[in-house]
This record gives sequence, structure tokens and C-alpha cells, in this order.
Amino acid sequence: MRQRLLALLGLLPSMLVAGCSVFGYRGGTPQPHFDVVDTVGPVAIRHYGPRLTADTQVTNASAADARDTGFKRLAGYIFGDNDADERIEMTAPVGQAPATTDGWRIRFFLPPTLHMAEAPKPDDERISLHQVPGADYAVLRFSGDRSQTAVERHIDILRQHLRRSAWQPDGAPVAWFYDPPWTVPFLRRNEVAIEVTREVGGGP
Repeated sequence: MRQRLLALLGLLPSMLVAGCSVFGYRGGTPQPHFDVVDTVGPVAIRHYGPRLTADTQVTNASAADARDTGFKRLAGYIFGDNDADERIEMTAPVGQAPATTDGWRIRFFLPPTLHMAEAPKPDDERISLHQVPGADYAVLRFSGDRSQTAVERHIDILRQHLRRSAWQPDGAPVAWFYDPPWTVPFLRRNEVAIEVTREVGGGP
């Protein structure tokens, strides 16, 4: 009996991976490349190179509703609603940040092989393409609840760790979501991030 139990436990990781598609985990989706240049407790300091993004703004909506509306709008663009009728590879994460007092900016990161000059132009005028410069970001990862309350709580935790480090915020916080809404909560990958700069003389 004990040997059978140990065998089942040994199979558990592969069973979880095999079931990921059923549970909504987007494990194989391409993501922007980054290098971890430092850590501050649970916070990773990542360096990202320049990235091309597709952005849209959603107003008069809750954070969750804005994310849903913006996702559908941007998904239409990468699935062919553009001047080339071209499908663009899906990537992760989906970014969200306040854009105005009553609005949110929802962002897709486009594949690294795509550059502004040849990127298809969106049919939807509410979508715009942006070249985001390379930068360092402090990133805190969490799973489970991704409500705005949870996001703000983790932003507070992120800021607390940065106060005790050589890294200082140099921008507004953003939230990054890697998985679809139906993903089992403990499998979700959520992150909050803030662009940062290192203080002169502030550590090695």
C-alpha cells in the first residue's frame, strides 16, 4: 500500500502538467524575455529589453470588467482585425494599469519578432501600438485572487520591500496576468510590477 501511494505521489507533477490545459493554465504561451539582475526578498528585479505593445483604454468599468473588455478588444486585433488580416501569436502577460481617473489601460505584449515598421495596423481605432523602451522592473509574483483589492495589497507589499532596498520606484505600478479567468486559482500566475532605478551607491 505504501509503495502504491509513493508511486502515485511520484506521478502527481506530471498529472498536474497534463491537466493544465483543462484547468486553464497558459504555461506554454511566449512571454517577453527578461534577466533577473537582483532580488529583494520575494521581489525580483528584472531587466526587460524594448518591447512592442498593443494598448487600449477602457473607461467607466471596474478593474475586472475593464480587463475583460480590453482583452476581447485586443484579442480581436491579434486574431486578424487589422489591415493585413493577419493573425499574430498570442503572448502573456496581459497588462493592466490605471489610465485616467475613470479608466484603465489594457496591454498585450506582441511577439519579439514583430517590429513597429511591419506590425499590422489595428482596424479598431481604440487600439494603439507602442514601442516600450527597455527598463528595470521590481516584480512580485502571487497566485489566487486577482481582484483589484488583491492587486493593491500586493503593490503595498512590493513597495514595502523596495523601501528597504537600493531600488526606488520610477513609475506607476502595473498588474500582469498570465492565465485566463477559468484557471484554477492556485495555478494562476499574477504579478505586480513597478519600474525602478538603483540609488547611486545603494548596494553592490
